[in-house]
Amino acid sequence: MGVCYIFGSGAYGGEWPAAFEEDDLIIAADGGYAALEAHGQQPHLLVGDFDSLGYVPPHPRILRHPVEKDDTDTALALEQGWERGYRVFHLYGCLGGRLDHTLGNLQLLTNLARRGGLGVLVGAEMTAATLCHGQLTFPAGCRGSLSVFAAGGVAEGVTIRGLQYPLEGGRLTGGETLGVSNAFLGEQAAVSVDRGCLLVVWASQSVLPVWSGLDSHQAIP
Repeated sequence: MGVCYIFGSGAYGGEWPAAFEEDDLIIAADGGYAALEAHGQQPHLLVGDFDSLGYVPPHPRILRHPVEKDDTDTALALEQGWERGYRVFHLYGCLGGRLDHTLGNLQLLTNLARRGGLGVLVGAEMTAATLCHGQLTFPAGCRGSLSVFAAGGVAEGVTIRGLQYPLEGGRLTGGETLGVSNAFLGEQAAVSVDRGCLLVVWASQSVLPVWSGLDSHQAIP
């Protein structure tokens, strides 16, 4: 199974996937269709109420929803990927722009992680992922900053290795900044959590980490 790519209506700063594989699924969430069209790429599926895009494109596979609904277009797109068996999600145009939508998208990452999946928000300057009972391993050569936060409650058994400020079996809550602004040293680095969920945010780089979770051990494609 490949990666489910979701393109949202938010800000883009030049970030874009290097390539798509044959078994990947590409979903446009409302205005994300415009970003795909600008890159000459057609999605496999369009999802949303199309209030951001302003029109309904002439596409053979559209799941249209009413404007007044409980879930965001991004959440609806994620669920479509999940129902089709995808467990790794890369989200573009979902980090930055409106703060409320960015916070909502970060919450979606936590929901995915609790279900045994992994979501990665790819931005122009930062990338974010939420990890529940698992580990992210970064290869040697990474540079820049990395921060960790408790996501959706208390995170226990937090271990950080190979970075400037290591931590062994720590405990993080939502009311502290202990994990902010760590730094890669150029060697292999790893972040793990035993109980609870951890939001990991790092400077965007061409090399992504290896994810090992409850029922998965794979590179983030």
